[in-house]
Amino acid sequence: MGVLLLFNGGLMLFSALISFLFKDGVTFEITLASFVVLSFGALLMLFGRQYDKQIQKREGYLIVSLGWILMALSGTTPYLFSGAIPDFTASFFETMSGYTTTGATIVNDIEALPKGILFWRSTTHWIGGMGIIVLAIAILPFLGIGGIQLFSAEAPGPAGDKLHPRITDTAKRLWLIYVAYTFIETLLLYVAGMSFFDAVNHAMSTVSTGGFSTKNDSIAFWNDQPLIQYIILFFMFLAGTNFVLSYFAFTRKFKKIILDEEFRLYLQFLLFFSVLVVVVLLLNSYLHPSFSIDGIEPTVRAAVFQVVSIITTTGFITSDYTHWVPFVTVVFFGLMFLGGSSGSTSGGVKVVRHLLMIKSGLLEFKRALHPNAIIQARYNERTVSDSISYNILGFFILYMLSFIIGALGFSLMGFDFESSIGIAASTLGNVGPALGEFGPSNTYAALPNFGQWWASFLMLLGRLELFTVLILFTPFFWKRN
Repeated sequence: MGVLLLFNGGLMLFSALISFLFKDGVTFEITLASFVVLSFGALLMLFGRQYDKQIQKREGYLIVSLGWILMALSGTTPYLFSGAIPDFTASFFETMSGYTTTGATIVNDIEALPKGILFWRSTTHWIGGMGIIVLAIAILPFLGIGGIQLFSAEAPGPAGDKLHPRITDTAKRLWLIYVAYTFIETLLLYVAGMSFFDAVNHAMSTVSTGGFSTKNDSIAFWNDQPLIQYIILFFMFLAGTNFVLSYFAFTRKFKKIILDEEFRLYLQFLLFFSVLVVVVLLLNSYLHPSFSIDGIEPTVRAAVFQVVSIITTTGFITSDYTHWVPFVTVVFFGLMFLGGSSGSTSGGVKVVRHLLMIKSGLLEFKRALHPNAIIQARYNERTVSDSISYNILGFFILYMLSFIIGALGFSLMGFDFESSIGIAASTLGNVGPALGEFGPSNTYAALPNFGQWWASFLMLLGRLELFTVLILFTPFFWKRN
């Protein structure tokens, strides 16, 4: 926990430097926030230095869940000290939205925020994108602490591919790819016409599939610069794929990428829904001339951009899709439950779970015809164990129950059906833009204080993929064997 706070406080100093360079008037406040967080981190490390450093699964789950909460709490300090978001609840919501890469904001006028604060918002995305714990386990071994328990709690999905036998080397390679993508996208966006400040911020938000922008209109600010939107579109696609596949690409193992079943289905989802939305929009403009459309290329670009943005749970906006055809709005609502690939920075259910649920469902027809046969699903030429199948089934049931309970919670606060189900799906899936009162054109400022805490809990629940958080609420977790 102390290491996490040291990371957090150290990265705040970069925001203080940005604030100093732009002379936005909050350099001292951000520096003070960094000093406070660094001090608490040092104290935690000092007090914990004599304790047993062998981490078991129970401690791993606790450290991951409490670590994210602690990071969110400490991450509020730049907002509070600078007065950019003076309310603690609103600051916590904004910070949790950043670390969980949800991208939902309560700020109505983003462009009025100081440059140092804008940079800190994007930094919270960047930290959370690959996982605070995955970052920390590259350092913990130097302190004599093993990291495999933390990694399993941070990434509880069914995919178990590793780049290297040692978990710390895996983390380092993942972060090397992550940093490389950030630098490359920053350079490309700058060359395409963005200011360097905007390019850095949007690169951090894209690679982390976060969605925070430095503009009130999000990526729609650059609707007249298609190249910028195509660059962001490409990197959203990359960030939504398994980072292990990126490693294979860099090492020229292209066959492994092509044969990966999840990647193929991920591509098929993107292509199918992109074509579907484009065709519906073009047909609607033909059948109903009152429906405004700017032309074929802008329509195709807007449709594909929004499909990729929602599936990868990035949440960038080039157009308010709730003002399109109602059919398309329903499609986008369904896409909030899809998610990107396992091993990516995106949220949601994840493509591999959908793939294995589809395979298991189809195998039930075979089992009905051949009840005595032993039939098991296969994934990438390997048999899927029953335990993984049960895990996925349990995850999906818990996910839908969490969504229903989440929506009921928002409805009790007085929001209509569309807004309630929209915000529940969006926050649980770490998407960002929702429906109704919280659609792409609006912020989350209308949420009451309790609603912001409820949404923050759903964000954390979705980001840590349910089990890591919910297991803490079970009585047997706290019983010693």
